[in-house]
Formats: sequence, structure tokens, C-alpha cells
Amino acid sequence: MSPVEAAGIAGVWSRVQEIHAQVQAASGAPPAAAPVQGAAFAQSLSDARGALLGQIGAVAPQTPAAAPPGTQAPMQAYVPPPVATATTGVTWPGQAPVLPGSSGPIGQRIAAIARAEVGVAEAPAGSNEGSRIAQYRTATEGAMGGQPWCSYFTSWVAQQAGVPVGDRGQGLGWVPDVEKWAEQNGRWVPASSGTPAVGDLVVFDRNGDGLTDHIGVVTGVRPDGGFETVEGNSSDAVSTRSYGRGEATGFVRLVPPGV
Repeated sequence: MSPVEAAGIAGVWSRVQEIHAQVQAASGAPPAAAPVQGAAFAQSLSDARGALLGQIGAVAPQTPAAAPPGTQAPMQAYVPPPVATATTGVTWPGQAPVLPGSSGPIGQRIAAIARAEVGVAEAPAGSNEGSRIAQYRTATEGAMGGQPWCSYFTSWVAQQAGVPVGDRGQGLGWVPDVEKWAEQNGRWVPASSGTPAVGDLVVFDRNGDGLTDHIGVVTGVRPDGGFETVEGNSSDAVSTRSYGRGEATGFVRLVPPGV
């Protein structure tokens, strides 16, 4: 061993002994009668460290020790915040009253998705069929071909926007079921006492028999309370329509006002 190496080792060992003495003093342990070496030193240092940590924990068990200057504090476990999923969509308070209000980004997205489908038509006309209409049915559990598809269309639009219809996001193919789901979940806005917002679903009783039978998407609201829509299965196609105030039965608010 060279003199330089020997001097370096001696310096390191001296510093280790100083640290050992400091730890003993901090932990309250009595000073060693003679220098501790080798495995005995390692065990002594470990015991002193454990005693010191025990004292720190007894004083402030809920507060982590601050990191020394120039060092990084231990990383705490990261717990991600809850997020909306494709199944649950936007969380609503149970049975909360729904108030009219302006639409937000999601409402606008719902309307944009519906508008992009305008012109899709049945093939052949009157068949309730077509390649794109078959795609709409995929958003509704248990959907059947050859059936009226206005509700299949709105379920598909809602799914594409990330706010699916139904308790499980399963889509609903019968308009009265959509109305019932909305009423049970605080999403129903009666046309007689509320106003639509862009992105709402709009429900109609066209036969006037008390059973709702048609549904579309609100894509615009006029100052006089009238509104514009995009509707599937309207004249055998996805079509735009315009209504005056009070011409609908009610509205299904897929997202809270302003969302």
C-alpha cells in the first residue's frame, strides 16, 4: 500500500469515527470506552441509527423529517385523482335538481359529433338499415337491426363524446327508457319549465299519446327559446330540424351546465 493510499484510508476512518461519535451523542448512548472497529462498529452504528429514528418518530410520528440542504426528500406515494371514465362519464349528484344553463366544451362536442353525421341515410330507404346505421347500433346493448334507430343514434353520439347513456353506459334503444333514466338520475329538464342547452338530448311525443317516441340532439338554442336539432331516423336519414319553444316533451342533460 502506498503512503498516499494509507493516508487516505486513515482520513476516511477518522471521519467515520467522528460520525459514529455524533450519532451516539444524538441518540443518548454512552460514549464507547475504546474505538469500535469492523463488524462491531457497523452494528453499533446501526443500533444508534435505530434509536435515533425511534426518538424522531416518537416526537413527530406524522411529520416526515425534512431533507438536509442540498439533498432530495424521499418521494411520497402518488395517488392519482379520480377521473371520469367511458362508462361513468361526468359524475352527477344523486337526484340533484337540474338547472338550465349554457353549454360548455363537452356540450359543444356532442353537437359537433351529431352535425358531422348529417346526410347519413337508410339503404334502401324505409329499411332502418345501412352500413353507418349498423355502426350506430354498436353503442346500444342488445340493439336489433331493422328497428327505428333514433335512440341508437343518440346513444352512439353520447358514447363518442365520452358521456354514454344508461346506468352502465350501455346505451338505450327505446325513447321511454332514456326518459326514465334521465328522470331517475337528475338529468331530466321538462320543456314546460326549463330551457335546452347545446348538447342536450331532446325527447318528443309526436303521437300525443303520453308515450315519448322520438329523440334527437340539440345543436343550437335561439334567444326566443326555440332550438335546432340533429336527429337520426328523421325522413329515413340523419337530418337537421328546427323547433319553437315548447314543441318538445323535455330534454336530457348529459353534462352539467357549462361543462
